[in-house]
Amino acid sequence: MLLRAISASRNILLPRFKCAFGQPVRWETTDRSVVKVLNLETDAGLMVDSFSQSGFRLNNGMMVIGPMAIFPKTVLSWRVNSSYDINEDSLSLFYLLEPKIDLLIIGIGDKGSTVDTKVIQFMKNKGINIELMPTESACTTFNFLNQEGRYVAGALIPPISLSIREDDVVQAERRRRKLFVSQDDDEVF
Repeated sequence: MLLRAISASRNILLPRFKCAFGQPVRWETTDRSVVKVLNLETDAGLMVDSFSQSGFRLNNGMMVIGPMAIFPKTVLSWRVNSSYDINEDSLSLFYLLEPKIDLLIIGIGDKGSTVDTKVIQFMKNKGINIELMPTESACTTFNFLNQEGRYVAGALIPPISLSIREDDVVQAERRRRKLFVSQDDDEVF
């Protein structure tokens, strides 16, 4: 009974699959998966490509020294030195904006840095949603939400300590080797 119901509804339920009992299911479409590097999308607005202890590099090639306030199409220097300097005045730009931002992502520098809970409550009373996280995570979150088209802002403080991963070392070595590779069209003087 169940087999008859499945075979009768097979064309309705599974129009994209060939289903034969005892044989593997095959995909009949020619659709391909597409992978996009978010930071290479120029129409998505500003995104953070990298960060260091001194500042941030954006996808348009600009380098921002020190903490920054970043929006989908604008970047500003942010006058704080650490997460302890974040207060109602330093965040006033974010709640005075019209139209209101969907989310404020605060990159507090290193893991373990804190922000006064009064400041968080103050921003919630102003109708601003806040996410506090280490700067590395904040950059990634800002890029993703910005690419989705959300009206998001980032308040980012460069971290004091950086963790170096194996991939970072490999990429640095590739860039170093590329500097010394001779191109065929180089002229000798």
